Parts: sequence; structure tokens; C-alpha cells
Amino acid sequence: MRPGKRGIFAVAVAMVSAVTVVAASGTAFTTPGPVPAPPPAAPTSSIVPQANLEDVRKRLDKLYHDAAVATDAYDAAEEASKTQGARIAELSGRIATAQRKLAILKDRAGAAARSQYRTGGLPPTAELLLSDDPQQFLDGAGRVLQGQRATQNLLGEMTRTEKDLRRYAAAASAQWKRLEADRVAKAAAKKAVQRQIDEAKRLESRLEKREKERLAKLEQEAALRAQTIWLGTGILKKVRGKASAQGEEAVQYATAQLGKPYVWGAEGPASFDCSGLTSQAWSAAGHPIPRTSQEQWKQLKHVDVKDMRPGDLIIYFGDASHVAMYVGDGAIIHAPRPGRTVTVAGAGSMPILGVVRPDA
Repeated sequence: MRPGKRGIFAVAVAMVSAVTVVAASGTAFTTPGPVPAPPPAAPTSSIVPQANLEDVRKRLDKLYHDAAVATDAYDAAEEASKTQGARIAELSGRIATAQRKLAILKDRAGAAARSQYRTGGLPPTAELLLSDDPQQFLDGAGRVLQGQRATQNLLGEMTRTEKDLRRYAAAASAQWKRLEADRVAKAAAKKAVQRQIDEAKRLESRLEKREKERLAKLEQEAALRAQTIWLGTGILKKVRGKASAQGEEAVQYATAQLGKPYVWGAEGPASFDCSGLTSQAWSAAGHPIPRTSQEQWKQLKHVDVKDMRPGDLIIYFGDASHVAMYVGDGAIIHAPRPGRTVTVAGAGSMPILGVVRPDA
């Protein structure tokens, strides 16, 4: 971990840990003694009341959540397209090999036919019966049997090669259809992502500077409330897991990406979406995992929250539309959403669906 990143990470985790201490001790958020009256509020040009701004926050959360769902669909289609493309390339190679083999077999069959023509068109059996030499008869009988076997083998091999060629061609056609379906799905997902993000940007663009600052504060407060409630359950008293060697490498990779922008569909090195970050972190640790948060949830081993350890992935929301890496001390590293950067946050700041372990 680079010194600069280590400093940022330490400060962020310390902030999360500070919340942990408060939640664990049950200390109330109060100040002893009389509280002085707040100074008069400065005049503001804000046109959105606080209550309405909270509605804006919730609406933005919904839009970015829907964008995350569409991003997962886009990532899945993109990954499927890569797989289909590789399969088509493999089948194309097999088709070319089968075509070359079939051409050679047909040449051999043609050579046999031309040889028979040069002997006057008589089949080997007839030539054998016309022989007056007993030894020649016996030698010829052996050659006839060998020729018959060779012809049968040649015809059999031609038939098998033709069947292989038809099978490869049918498989390639099916893969092309799947590739086209994935292309259509990817295009539809891309439109859905862009539509949600554009609407969110339009909504934010209507806010004035002070309103945007208040909105950011509301977002922080909502995350802090959720984290405090999660920590208040005493869960961290049970979480004592130690990272595996690969888990430590994955955490180091994720930590090195702090500050890089979120870009949907991105998997580094300059930008990431949520599952792009986690999949690349584990790939860097020498343990490739599925590309999307939903497939990570489906395919990786589930572990209880109390058993999680640094490097494990926390899956969020009921539809598994977001993923983050647990780094210890109640903290995660994740790529939150468009307009944000890879950052440290509280593990309980979003609704947890469950935890998965890539190197179980």
C-alpha cells in the first residue's frame, strides 16, 4: 500500500471506528451543560425546503439504485459477449481444421477412384479371379482385403468429419445468435443506465450550491444513521476473522484504488464500477471471480456476517445490485455510484443482503 493511500485509509477507518466506539458504549449524542442558542441563519436563496430535499435524496437513491441494477445487466451481457466471442473463435478454428481434413480425405478417395480407372475399371475382386498364378491369387486376396478395409476406413472417416463439420457449424450459428441476443441486452441495459443517470443529473442540476451541500450532508447523515444502527447490534464484537493471504492482497489492491472515479461498466485501471472493483481486486490476488455483483452472490460461498473477514465481499440490497469489500473494523471499500469515487464507508451504511467469500 502506498504511503498516501495508507494515510487516507487509516483516517477513514478511524472515523468508522469512532462511530463503532460510540455505538458500542451507548453514548448519547449530547453536550453536557446548557446548549447556547444557535446564531440566526444567514439569508439564503434556497428554494427547496429541508423536507423536500430529503425527498430529493430518496429519489436520487432510487435512480442510482436502478442505474446499478441496469449496470449489472450491462456487465453481465458484456461478460457473456466476451465468452460467446471466444467460443465462436474456437469453433471457427475447428471448422477450418475439419474443412482441411475433409479436403484431404476427398483427395484420397479421388486418387483411389483414379487408380481403379487406370486398371480398366475392373474391381480388385474380378482381377483376382482372372489370375492363373496361385501365389499371385493369395497375395491379391490379401491386398483386396486391405483395400476394402482402407476404403471402409476412408469412407467412415469422411462421414465422421462431415458430421463434425455440420456440428461445429450448427454450434457456431447458435453462438452467433446468443452473441446477438447479448448485444441487444447490452444495448438495452446501456440505455437504461444512461436514462437513470441522466434523470439523476437533471434533478441535481436544479439544485443551487447550498442545496447540493445540504443534500450531501443528508446523504452522509443517512449513511451514519444506518451504520450506527448496525453497530448498535453489537455485531463487531463477534467479527474476529483474520484475512487470508489472498484476501490481504485483494484488500491492498482495493485500497490502492481509493479516489478513482466510479464509471459504470468500468473495471480499471483508471475507473471502476462496484463489481469491477471487487472482481479486479480478487483477480489481482490470483483468484478470478464472477464479474457482476449478482453472479458473485450466486456463485461464491456464503458466510455469516459474524464470520466475515477482510477480503470478503458484502452484497447489498435485496436484488444484489451493489457489492463492496470488507476491510476490517466495520469498514468497507467500494465504488459507490456515478459522481463519486472509490472510498471507505461503514459496512452497515446500506442494507446488507449477505456476505460471500471468494477464496473459501
